[in-house]
Amino acid sequence: MTKELLYHIYSHPLIGETELEKIIQAHQSVSFKKGTFILKEGEISDGYLIMENGLMRSFAHNYNGNDITTDFFSNQEIVIEVLSLFQRMPAGENIQALTDCECWEIKFDAFQELFHSIPGFTEWGRLWMTNRLFHFKQRSVEMVTISAKDRYLQLIKEKPQIVLQSPLKYIASYLGITDTSFSRIRKEVSQEN
Repeated sequence: MTKELLYHIYSHPLIGETELEKIIQAHQSVSFKKGTFILKEGEISDGYLIMENGLMRSFAHNYNGNDITTDFFSNQEIVIEVLSLFQRMPAGENIQALTDCECWEIKFDAFQELFHSIPGFTEWGRLWMTNRLFHFKQRSVEMVTISAKDRYLQLIKEKPQIVLQSPLKYIASYLGITDTSFSRIRKEVSQEN
């Protein structure tokens, strides 16, 4: 793995070359085997990852004890449980590797030190958090305004890696539908193409 991805992720007009190098040096290369839990419900997150290669999912248990996929993390994305990391509280969800994964990790203490000493990093973080907030707001609105079939087609278009590498039951729960409904939708989509 090269650190090229980190330069891409943290590239921001307010972060100078020397500061960028400091941020990148705070990351360590880590690998996870398929099935590994990166974070378990009830634990406090101690850092975040940048996915170089692989696929992970976050999930929570509903009132019936079924696990429901809340998000996927694929190549070039930040793998994070925001509330647990920044509020220092037990995680309400799990993060698990769906494939073997190669990542870059930064620990909470190193992040905090850099975040408070590099003004451009603070601005980068604010921008990233704003984008994530927009993403989650948009997803919650789309869950009630767009059909499951259209959400599936959108997922195929925007994140084909998920459709290719995730077990179907996780995609179904992410879309908010049963396995049976998802099977019917997949059949419809394949007949149309």
